Amino acid sequence: MKSSIFGTDEYPRIEHRIQRLINDTPDFLSPHTAESPRAVGDAIQDIISKSFSEILGESGGEYSQTFARRAIADLAFHGSDGMYYVVDVKTHRTDTKFNMPNLTSVERLARFYEDDSNCFVVLMVSYSVKTNTLRASSVHFVPIEFLDWSCLTIGNLGWGQIQIANSNKICINPRCSRKHWMIQLCDEMLEFYPREIAKVGERIKRFEEIRAYWLTK
Repeated sequence: MKSSIFGTDEYPRIEHRIQRLINDTPDFLSPHTAESPRAVGDAIQDIISKSFSEILGESGGEYSQTFARRAIADLAFHGSDGMYYVVDVKTHRTDTKFNMPNLTSVERLARFYEDDSNCFVVLMVSYSVKTNTLRASSVHFVPIEFLDWSCLTIGNLGWGQIQIANSNKICINPRCSRKHWMIQLCDEMLEFYPREIAKVGERIKRFEEIRAYWLTK
């Protein structure tokens, strides 16, 4: 199923609307929240959530911002194209040297993408703050398969977590098909798991040595 948002020029227009919304919102940070990336992220997500239906325009249908704590994403909507979009909102302060956010579990994404009408979307807002005034410098609103594997990595949590390796360096490839990206994901995992098995073997050996030491006490 082809997305009427990501298969067209609609998604750059949505990015522009989100950036304009944030930058046109009167100062919403206090001196305390301005110094807290988590508080800033919550504030940005709240601003987007309240206006998301208007941002989507005719591309969106039924919209929800109420999820369980461990849900796969922060926002969700049914598109006018019949697809179901879940949106993971991420924020990045550009004057930080390193930011490595988790996106989603590899296993949860694999199950979610068994249905071709599902789409996992990353909404990344990059911003700067000066004297409690926030300025969004860029917005990415893309399906996860548009994120090139050169800017992604796998974190060791559960089945594995897809992470942005460095939020200062995001590489978008809108020509990548979901099939090609998912095959790359499988290739990444088939290299990742043997490395983790080797690490576990080393840890088992280490604690066998520790146990032997304590048995002699």
